[in-house]
Amino acid sequence: MSPAQVETDILILGSGGAGLFAALHAKKVAPELDVTVAVKGLLGKCGCTRMVQGGYNVALAPGDSVERHFMDTIEGGKWLNDQALAWTLVTEAQVRIRELETELGCFFDRNPDGSVHQKAFAGQTFDRTVHKGDLTGIEIINRLSEQVWRRDVRRLEDHRALELIPARDGSGLAGVLMLDMRTGEPKLVRAKAVLLATGGGPTMYKYHTPSGDKSCDGLAMALRAGLPLRDMEMVQFHPTGLLAGAGTRMTGTVLEEGLRGAGGWLLDSTGQRFMEAYDPRAERATRDVVSRSIMRRLREGFSTPSGGVHIQMSHLGPEDVRRRFKGMVERCADCGFDLAGGLVEVIPTAHYMMGGVRFAVDCTTALPRLFAAGEDTGGVHGANRLGGNGVANSTVFGGLAGQSMARAVWREGSFADPDPAAVEAGLARAYGPLGRPAESLPEIREALYETMWADVGILRNAAGLTRALATLDGLSDAVARAGAPDGDRRYALTWMDRLNLENLVLVSQAIARAALARTDSRGAHFREDFPEASDLATSHYTVVRQRGGALDVAMEPVHFTHVRPGGSLLDAAA
Repeated sequence: MSPAQVETDILILGSGGAGLFAALHAKKVAPELDVTVAVKGLLGKCGCTRMVQGGYNVALAPGDSVERHFMDTIEGGKWLNDQALAWTLVTEAQVRIRELETELGCFFDRNPDGSVHQKAFAGQTFDRTVHKGDLTGIEIINRLSEQVWRRDVRRLEDHRALELIPARDGSGLAGVLMLDMRTGEPKLVRAKAVLLATGGGPTMYKYHTPSGDKSCDGLAMALRAGLPLRDMEMVQFHPTGLLAGAGTRMTGTVLEEGLRGAGGWLLDSTGQRFMEAYDPRAERATRDVVSRSIMRRLREGFSTPSGGVHIQMSHLGPEDVRRRFKGMVERCADCGFDLAGGLVEVIPTAHYMMGGVRFAVDCTTALPRLFAAGEDTGGVHGANRLGGNGVANSTVFGGLAGQSMARAVWREGSFADPDPAAVEAGLARAYGPLGRPAESLPEIREALYETMWADVGILRNAAGLTRALATLDGLSDAVARAGAPDGDRRYALTWMDRLNLENLVLVSQAIARAALARTDSRGAHFREDFPEASDLATSHYTVVRQRGGALDVAMEPVHFTHVRPGGSLLDAAA
């Protein structure tokens, strides 16, 4: 089989905040370049950025500062962050938020005096989350999509990336092998620069929030290409995922953090407010603390009928809740709950991956001509992402990636000849299963859900992680044996499901191996057998690579480039 070939100067994989900002900034730097955005679904209609409810963290108000935002980010990340990346996040967020408003046309909520309204989010020392009600992501993606549509940006919609294809001469990346889901035919897209911005999405857990199209494709491709991934054990669980009952995709979707920031209470089955017993910040503690506290309460036997806890907002005034959280109230009503006046069942839900491809401030990676931004990357958030820092991360580094790619292509960009062996291997991996039995796929997915939730979830230990790795090895073998019908290949959902599972199992193995290697507790990673954090001043982060088909884990030291534990930002600058 010989794939059709397409050439473009810049190929962007993903159309979330990172991908769309990259396209706009690449065009701004070099309008003459041919920029192509490839997306698994429809541009502007899929992915996770449009699902963002809470908002965008940025230091704007009197009394706040980038230094304060930076320290909140570092302390929230338990000192595992790449500090150069974190500093770039907080400083460039000020630039990007003004761009969103004044150039792209986003309308964010305002105070009576006309200033931008910023609400409280957990784990932060200042109310700095800019928002559009509780539907911030839709506002941002709608405006970004409009701007991309009106520019000369090519779109490859309903295309999924299969493999990163290296150059024949070993000089870097030559392009990406893709699958046109509308026809079922392969396509080799050659590019002078490629951006990995597919988004992470921990959909391998029983309860999860991300868009259903997310299957860690970018991270899996990066592993197969031999790239280093850092902090893969750091999977964030949002404390309040909706418990809407079995058999509905609404279960696991987020009830946003602003509910707790506004004063919402978490109650156990007895009606007792329990968070104050676990942390003096109560419901406004960081996501990792609240999630662990809920799981402990459930273990103690205080679960609600569906196996979670309740969130209550009625004490704040039902009318005020309906006004401030219109989207959340409507979402709960669709599932039969009265958020404004009653109780809603919730459970921690897998939400975000702090880990990902190791990258630099200019979004370059270890593979020449490959750039990365957004949730495909690691290092910005360390061990725990602050709510509101996620969409800032995507837009900040997406814009920087677009600039970096455009400048690199404009200066010295050229097409590289793809390695034919890599193309053949990618085709064999994707098309080889066609025609083999597919009956085991639903069972594999359920086993993956249960394994990751029970043994690689919020509370971890060596026995559970070891058990999970053995199970995941078996699931990897099961996926390899499983196939898909070889009939009509157009929108072949069973085939897509198998490709998704292959990537999810591989990334799950990376998460579990990194979690077993980290023998202390930091942020989202909690080891019951090692409940204390190790010495912050000698912090190390995990690095996972695939070598010869096996995953290796190494520990590498955190470089404190801006501030050291126990010091101050001014000390570091001096």
